[in-house]
Amino acid sequence: MNCCTTIRVDTGRLFSWLAVLHRLRFRMFGFEQTQRQLIDGIKQANISGAELLEIGCGPGYLHHSLLQSGAARATGVDLAEGMLAEARSAARAAGLYRCTDYRLGDFVELADEVPDADITILDKVVCCYPEWQTLLDRSLEKTRRVYALTYPRNRSATRAGVRAMHWILSLVRCCYQPYIHDPEQIEKRIREHGFYMTHAVCTAAWHTQVYCRR
Repeated sequence: MNCCTTIRVDTGRLFSWLAVLHRLRFRMFGFEQTQRQLIDGIKQANISGAELLEIGCGPGYLHHSLLQSGAARATGVDLAEGMLAEARSAARAAGLYRCTDYRLGDFVELADEVPDADITILDKVVCCYPEWQTLLDRSLEKTRRVYALTYPRNRSATRAGVRAMHWILSLVRCCYQPYIHDPEQIEKRIREHGFYMTHAVCTAAWHTQVYCRR
């Protein structure tokens, strides 16, 4: 097993373990602030009848909400089988199972098999990829109209939090690592694919941005 495979396996295991915690947190508190901001920005771009692609979809609550608000179909991709199990269960409970499709694996490797979408969503996913450029390029190529994402701000407090996570994960011998990438470079990469920013807000730790194709 090579290094990249080990990282993907550990990432899948970690987030599968976190799936139940995500469900409990959502039941208690609903969407995180960044997710509410993301939904607001996406809805401004008209989601009626839209086909969605959510990369790193987790338990699926975000695209389920958009389906309930008028989107037509959603494809969710995630490395964690536990997260996809939660997403399928939640889709069945909400009556959305027939308009959802879930794929297990690394989106970059699966991209050729994943259908194009009107709206692509990456909620806290860019920070999971060391080679973020490839992730953005492949996902932007799949996007017809709207590209929405959240990713960490490059601030001292955020960098300290990531270093602490690296240390904790190393103690349990987990190879997963979060990353902080240059926001200016991320924005530049998206614009180079023919998109312009239509919605941008920040919390203390996160950027939330929505782009539309020119």
